[in-house]
Amino acid sequence: MKSKLFLYISLFADLAIASAKFAGAAFTGSASMVSEGVHSVIDTLSQVLLIWGVRNSRKAPDASHPFGYGRELYFWSFIVSLVLFSLGGCISLYEGWSRFRRPVFDGNAGWNYAILGIAFVFNSISFLSARKEFNKHRLSRSFLKAVIRTKDPSTIIVLLGDIADLLGLVVAFLGIFLGRLYQNQYFDGAASMIIGLILIFISALLIRESQSLLMGETIALEHLKVIIAIAEEDPAIVQVKKHFSIYRSPEDILLQLTAVFHAGLTTRQITDAIENVIRNIQTKYPHIRQIFIEPVKK
Repeated sequence: MKSKLFLYISLFADLAIASAKFAGAAFTGSASMVSEGVHSVIDTLSQVLLIWGVRNSRKAPDASHPFGYGRELYFWSFIVSLVLFSLGGCISLYEGWSRFRRPVFDGNAGWNYAILGIAFVFNSISFLSARKEFNKHRLSRSFLKAVIRTKDPSTIIVLLGDIADLLGLVVAFLGIFLGRLYQNQYFDGAASMIIGLILIFISALLIRESQSLLMGETIALEHLKVIIAIAEEDPAIVQVKKHFSIYRSPEDILLQLTAVFHAGLTTRQITDAIENVIRNIQTKYPHIRQIFIEPVKK
């Protein structure tokens, strides 16, 4: 399984940023800084759960889980998408609304600007690390199509989380700057609510993708065509009639084929043909860990 170094980079960056943001909010009473602090705490917890999911997904199969624990990653990714990002968005909306009711407008805004600048640098580092990992498997697809087609939720959660972070930092800066410029504390509350809406939007997108992966997605059609062609190249096979596949983790796929074999073949010849086809498919697609080929009548 490929390295998850970008998760640890993002974890330590978010932890440091969250501490700095809450310190800035304590000095200035800024609602948008509180929202940004909450945002970074959400990101930190997300990395912890994703790292936990990755570690558990690598556990070897046992008697109670003969196909392994690969889908643990999908479960924890769904929890991160459903609970943490939604919760963070709601807290930010509430914090912004509370500032409209009880305005706070004191402290030195310079603290916020400095912390936002530092946070932007660290978030950019985390974003570039996640984007590098994402681009390894993006191929020539557009960004949105690649996000939808990816089978690794940990990458897109960190990537989209970092994008939300960078957007939130810009919004927080504008809320503080415009509030000071026009001496209007409501800019800060509005910025906090906008940050909440960004988090909720990201949450909705991630929930959709994580739920789809958790329910089970099949191999891409272009890969299935290649797999069928490999099987039908074997001289013992007449035709592949049906195919079933499911991702159990980003790098663990289960595949079942039903194939028509030439008449008159012995059991040994059919067995040898099946072993040959499995070997050829796994040479081309090593992530297909389990392959079952069922002989059927024409």
